[in-house]
Amino acid sequence: MSPTIPTLESLGIDKLTADERVELAHAILDTVDAETARYELTDAQKQEIERRLAEHASNPGSAIPWEEVKSRLIDRLRRR
Repeated sequence: MSPTIPTLESLGIDKLTADERVELAHAILDTVDAETARYELTDAQKQEIERRLAEHASNPGSAIPWEEVKSRLIDRLRRR
């Protein structure tokens, strides 16, 4: 863990009850949601997503499962 990031122990979070930790986690996630909500996709990004969805809808069998993609990448990296 990076020394600049506080730990649960240094912040005393480890001493909170489970309910308090859940409440804190929700509060943290709310701040992340608020911050990321301001980012919008560009029109080009939206069009690319629509293109890919349409391509998948027309040929769903062409999709490669994530586990296969991951396995191929790992194999490729090991061969280097």
